Amino acid sequence: MRQKFIKGMKFDNSKSRWELLPYREVEEVVKVLTYGAKKYADNNWKFVKKGKGRYFSAALRHLVAWKLGRKVDEETKLHPLAHAIACLLFLIWIDKEKK
Repeated sequence: MRQKFIKGMKFDNSKSRWELLPYREVEEVVKVLTYGAKKYADNNWKFVKKGKGRYFSAALRHLVAWKLGRKVDEETKLHPLAHAIACLLFLIWIDKEKK
């Protein structure tokens, strides 16, 4: 059965709502990734041995730093939560991509 065409209709109600992302905060995470790429190499994080444990530990270190009141990472001058988010993104990738 065909749906009736209505001018200007677009069937996107079930699509991901990317516009809901807080872009300034996402940019902070991108800055963390850019810093890491400059320091090591693009996507080097994918090849870190025992990455699951190491990125979990790193995420916790950044979370604790934030919980203790730090608003800026000493080395990068970026928000510790942006570092934690980057680590958590790596962990999601490891869970989905590495078998």
